Amino acid sequence: MSSWKKAAKATQKTHRERHQPKSREHLGLLEKKKDYVARAKDYQEKEQTLKLLRKRALNKNPDEFYFHMINSKLHHGVHREKKKNENYTQEQIQLMKTQDIRYVSYKRNIEAKKIDKLQSQLHMIDTANRTKNKHTFFVDNSAEVNNFDLAERLDTHPALISRRTNRPKLSKLKELKLPYINRETLKLMEFERKKSYRQLQKRIEREKELTVVQQKLEVERALEDKKVTKPKLVSKGTKDAPPIYKWNFERKR
Repeated sequence: MSSWKKAAKATQKTHRERHQPKSREHLGLLEKKKDYVARAKDYQEKEQTLKLLRKRALNKNPDEFYFHMINSKLHHGVHREKKKNENYTQEQIQLMKTQDIRYVSYKRNIEAKKIDKLQSQLHMIDTANRTKNKHTFFVDNSAEVNNFDLAERLDTHPALISRRTNRPKLSKLKELKLPYINRETLKLMEFERKKSYRQLQKRIEREKELTVVQQKLEVERALEDKKVTKPKLVSKGTKDAPPIYKWNFERKR
């Protein structure tokens, strides 16, 4: 390679893509080539998909039939499977729903008993210590206020003042004989305590979910009663709450 070509290559200017002009800064960043390529590729893929769908719609046989047409229905723009109750009588359906409600109620009662057992073991001491409350002390004059010692007034060790539970007096502390516990044992005890609290939280959430399921099943069973006037929907059901209906009051003879 000749010397003048090397010199021209060495002095070649590096071209960079320009930024958005100041007068157009309100429109955002200036689109670069890589942005245009990504946008064009996405546009072409969508166009090809639409073209394929149009082709399938044109080639579709209007007399085509499949059973999903009659086994599903459109609900708020979404296809839902119809409940296949044609093989059962109305009494059998009511019996199955009653058994479902009893089973859910049975499982919920089991969770409630386990929650009570865990709460009785843990005593929720940490929650009690985090609860904000006030303890008012009355004194006779301002001198006692200035010289007020909370640990002395409560007759306990200063390190135990922040506790609201398990705060023994000094006389009890002197009589108390504590076993020696090393750091590893203490860490293991703390781990087991946190594990029990996590288990308690999960069981509480499970019990709430079962309660909602039971309430939804009871509402469905009540709505299928043909002898009662159709109720008015007050609020739709959610994942955390059953739907609410209002029945007209009917005086019984």
